[in-house]
Amino acid sequence: MALEITDATFEETVLNSDKPVMVDFWAAWCGPCRMVGPIIDQLSQEFEGKAVVGKVDVDANQEFAAKYGVRNIPTVLVFQNGEVVGRQVGVAPKDVYAEAIESLLNGTAEA
Repeated sequence: MALEITDATFEETVLNSDKPVMVDFWAAWCGPCRMVGPIIDQLSQEFEGKAVVGKVDVDANQEFAAKYGVRNIPTVLVFQNGEVVGRQVGVAPKDVYAEAIESLLNGTAEA
């Protein structure tokens, strides 16, 4: 399962991470979010130890969703060294999300 990230843990977990971080901003009532959720869970297992993959429930945790301009969900943000380096709004195939992490791990990301 992907890591549950809250407003209280966001800075430590995401912004201060020394690994790439993928954050899925979602809500329980959002149909497309339920399609992305299992993909995020799979990626959290596949990249365990190499990257942090987590979820933020925007209904319960609005601070960082607002800070990063998340207006539509699902929105998946990718962070490197505390900076947003990727954004995917809406549902995308698993390989789109995996490639975002792989490119950071391989040093080929465009910042």
